[in-house]
Amino acid sequence: MGQKVNPKGFRLGILYNWNSRWFFSDKRLYRQTLIDDIKIRNFLMSKLSYAAVTQVDIERAINKIALIIYSVKPGIIIGRGGKGLEELKKKIERLLFTDKGKKSKEIKLDIRIEPIKKPYLNAYYVAQTIAEKLVKNFPHRSVVHNAMDRVIEVGAKGVKIQLGGRIGGAEISRREKYFQGTVPTSTIRADIDFAKYAALTKSGYVGVKVWICK
Repeated sequence: MGQKVNPKGFRLGILYNWNSRWFFSDKRLYRQTLIDDIKIRNFLMSKLSYAAVTQVDIERAINKIALIIYSVKPGIIIGRGGKGLEELKKKIERLLFTDKGKKSKEIKLDIRIEPIKKPYLNAYYVAQTIAEKLVKNFPHRSVVHNAMDRVIEVGAKGVKIQLGGRIGGAEISRREKYFQGTVPTSTIRADIDFAKYAALTKSGYVGVKVWICK
């Protein structure tokens, strides 16, 4: 098998759980809730990018929404005495409950911050750091090899990184793959973390894909 299937989607329900955990039988509720989830996730990922947020899980009950934010720098989000968390809660409430029938008092919003102890075992964080360095015009090969070395040092079995686009400002776009260790793509029991991130360089977008076999 090639890389046509998303490694996380391939293992959903076996190794990984869904990022949105809820179910509504009413089609209208389902549609609106899905749109709200996308809004929340996009808002948090862009707004809290400075805190290196890698994942947002959303759990819904009838009158409760629980947000679990996975971050490399949780202290920055929480702030002094939890002020940052309160402000974030107000912003999400404004995003969710403007022009809606239900008021924020009726639905309880709960936010939990989970720290990531080993950032270099997280594919999204690795992809983000590589992308940020590519935007700053660092030489791509040294950036990728440094990232792979850090991943293996932390204790991963293998890592694979792919860059695609006008790498290094080249006139013709190309794809480059880098490997270290073993990354079995077809083995369902293999714990593989996958993420993709786009780096907006001066010459255009360069896509970064990262596979980490834990």
